[in-house]
Amino acid sequence: MSAMAVKGWCPGALQPMQSGDGLVVRVRPFGGRLDAAQIAGLAHLAGRHGNGLIDVTSRANLQIRGVSDTSHRLLLAGLAELALLDPDVDTESRRNILVTPFWRTGDETQALAAELEEALADSALDLPTKFGFAIDDGTSRVLAGDSADVRIERDRTGGLLVRADGAKHGRAVARGEAVTAALALADWFVASGGARGGRGRMAAHLAAGGVLPEVLRGEAEPAPIMAAARPGLYPQGALVGVAFGQMPHATLNQFAGCGHGLRMTPWRMVLSEDRRMPSAAGLITEAYDPALRVIACSGAPRCREAHADTRALAAALAPNIGAAARLHVSGCAKGCAHSGSAAITLVATGAGFDLVRGGSTRDEPILRGLNRDDIIADPSILMGGH
Repeated sequence: MSAMAVKGWCPGALQPMQSGDGLVVRVRPFGGRLDAAQIAGLAHLAGRHGNGLIDVTSRANLQIRGVSDTSHRLLLAGLAELALLDPDVDTESRRNILVTPFWRTGDETQALAAELEEALADSALDLPTKFGFAIDDGTSRVLAGDSADVRIERDRTGGLLVRADGAKHGRAVARGEAVTAALALADWFVASGGARGGRGRMAAHLAAGGVLPEVLRGEAEPAPIMAAARPGLYPQGALVGVAFGQMPHATLNQFAGCGHGLRMTPWRMVLSEDRRMPSAAGLITEAYDPALRVIACSGAPRCREAHADTRALAAALAPNIGAAARLHVSGCAKGCAHSGSAAITLVATGAGFDLVRGGSTRDEPILRGLNRDDIIADPSILMGGH
């Protein structure tokens, strides 16, 4: 693994991150949803105050790229007008919430999200910036494989439960108790030493010996996990992928034109509440498109830490990746686009690409210094063909 330093924080709107193409400004939609006016407004702001490129992140947020120090101030004013800005950096960093996109009008999902957002804003919790919550309260869970530390879910009979990530069971709660119980778990995590030096995750804390107090434990079994969502039409709308998690602002603006809202997901997909499948540059509309098998970060020259153009290589290799496999091409050892394991991981270095099979960017490679053109000419090397 490279000695690249891993940043311990995530960008926000108020606290952007410098990248190779300027500041990266992360926008966290409230309730995991944008209305049509907000969609159009964001598209306009990205074109006017950024370089026109918008990332869709694995934390169900949007990132406006290519922002300068001067344009950042103007962008913040525009985000405030769209009601997409938190009052301060601390509030913004605590509001790290995944929301199932498959909620239905009249169910409890959006109310739970709003209540949790308000409670986090009013709290004094000093949480690591990657610490997050998930509201996954459908009859089947869709966010079980996504990053969250405290989960509000359903049990197998339809009742609500609150569960610490890494715990097999959760505590059954009444509707009015759910958010209070979720914050109590987060408070215990901090008080019991789970957060050290601005870092820490719930599952790792439990695995290292953290023991939940009796009042926060439960025996409620979570609802079953839904099969992985794929592009297509659903009762709630059209789910579409965003190739490599990035789209031009003109594509985002096309979503606004239909007059419907947009729900964010942590799968580099968005769900348009218009039940017509959209057609725009960079969107993936087929359920088994090869582009769904690959993950790539921004890469060079967009990221100043990256050693190579990751997306061009990922696009060239996608048709050669098996339907059940996953390829991750990372511009450096940080693995920003995907922190977990993949069947095949390529890590760009100053000496070429390192190859990891069945692991992540943090694992020891089995081959080092592979040449980009050689990989494209003979992709079988990735699968152990040599």
